[in-house]
Amino acid sequence: MKHLKGLHHVTAITSSAERIYQFFTYVLGLRLVKKTINQDDIQTYHLFFADDAGSPRTDVTFFDFPGMTPAVKGSDEISRIGLRVPTDASLAYWAKRFKEKGVDHLETTSIFGRKTLFFSDFDHQDYALFSDEGIKGVAPGRPWKKGPIPNEFAIYGLGPIFFRVSDVAAMNKALVVVLSMRMTSQENNMTLYEMGVGGNGASIIVEKDADAPTAIQGYGGVHHIAFRIEDKAELDEWLEHYRRRRIPNSGYVDRFYFKSLYARIYRPILFELATDGPGFIDDEESYVILGETLALPPRFRAMRDKITKMVRHIDTVRSDLDFKKEY
Repeated sequence: MKHLKGLHHVTAITSSAERIYQFFTYVLGLRLVKKTINQDDIQTYHLFFADDAGSPRTDVTFFDFPGMTPAVKGSDEISRIGLRVPTDASLAYWAKRFKEKGVDHLETTSIFGRKTLFFSDFDHQDYALFSDEGIKGVAPGRPWKKGPIPNEFAIYGLGPIFFRVSDVAAMNKALVVVLSMRMTSQENNMTLYEMGVGGNGASIIVEKDADAPTAIQGYGGVHHIAFRIEDKAELDEWLEHYRRRRIPNSGYVDRFYFKSLYARIYRPILFELATDGPGFIDDEESYVILGETLALPPRFRAMRDKITKMVRHIDTVRSDLDFKKEY
């Protein structure tokens, strides 16, 4: 069985699809590469923000479940979403930008020798920008060419993802024994795990907190994390691996844009394995108009009129806009 290649995507919950679109597009400068639905709850949007081409390893995605209450932060959750930028100078750019845009953030710090800037959005969803300077490993994506952020400072992929857990031994078993990651460093109450060739695009940071109450999922919190595998054949190998270990799982799931396998290897956190392809450039949307239409996998297209009324219209057309790079 091959090792995991790195981070594929992280899916969070937002109180407003409209506001998260504005935040990720105009403040963070990521590209909306697919505006579709939650395939298990078709009244809910599923928005995918990524690099210029929607590459795996760069996606932060959002659900906007109707009637969802705010997340209660605590232990046994995915607690912070990491994002990558090219250099330490990029973090200085972002600190200045966050101040100008009124985005809550902290001073730049260092974690496991990696320069980091913590910030949060309007839902109090927590993020961390990580500088790639001096860090080798999984290659990043490509900055959104037409976006507002200068390429030399732009966010171009997922960075280390934070877990806050009550049982470090159980999480270590989940990551090392089940998912074949490796523990590479410890710092205070945090442990760094890496997969594949490592680096910011293939790292998990586990923070021990046995005293906090168990987190409750809601908007402003993370729904699940996905790790990269190559293809369907490799997914089948992982499925057999789970079966041998008697790990309850979803079985094979075809999401059209990628193939998936879900399991709660450390409860209550949901882990997904997702294939690198086929990707977001498909029969409905070319590279030029990614994320501008309500895209539906083939099995939902006969229901388009019904779904369109359920999810409401959000104008996400950007191909006719001329973004100025904001220094």
